[in-house]
Amino acid sequence: MAVAHRHWMQLAGILLSLLGWVLTGSCNYLPDWKNLSLDINELETWTMGFWQTCIVQDGTGRTQCKDFDSFLALPAEFRVSRILMCTSNVLGFLSLLLSCFGLDFLKMRETQQQLKKGLLLFGGILLWLPGALTLVPVSWVAHVIIQEFWDEDISEIVPRREFEDALFTGWFGGFFIFVGGILMCTACSTTDPPSSERYSMAEMQDIHQHWETEY
Repeated sequence: MAVAHRHWMQLAGILLSLLGWVLTGSCNYLPDWKNLSLDINELETWTMGFWQTCIVQDGTGRTQCKDFDSFLALPAEFRVSRILMCTSNVLGFLSLLLSCFGLDFLKMRETQQQLKKGLLLFGGILLWLPGALTLVPVSWVAHVIIQEFWDEDISEIVPRREFEDALFTGWFGGFFIFVGGILMCTACSTTDPPSSERYSMAEMQDIHQHWETEY
């Protein structure tokens, strides 16, 4: 029972982490971290990401994007967040790779079971880092947007930027990676019953069957 429970926890952990890694990778390259709608032209919405800015025409659904000419042209929170998100994607991939080698589904010799357990534990702990490296920049950008939106020093006629889909993708992705790492670390604390106990249980079953046959 404990072994089956551990297998399910490992499977849930690796699947959640993989889903989170895909979401954070998508979040990194999505061009819609911030949006800006102009009252003078309600048919166009300006969006901004780490790598490019886009104009979305609501009437036709046409999107035109332009890459940033310089990294230094980005706002400070975007420059730092781009570095953190790229680091998160690389660490997430390495963590998933290590964790996969530690799964019970990968058959190894009995003498290498401790190595598998160590890889799974290390991979699960390492997954917390890309989870944090995603949640921090996403929350920072959201905080800056809220500050600018409610800044009384900015005239009311100046358009305010608002949240876009990439922020929610990043929050969900970072959360899934973090929870996946916790599940894999928890699975490491579930151990197989000792061989002596398994033998005793088999003996008891044989005795029970023999008793039913005799009587």
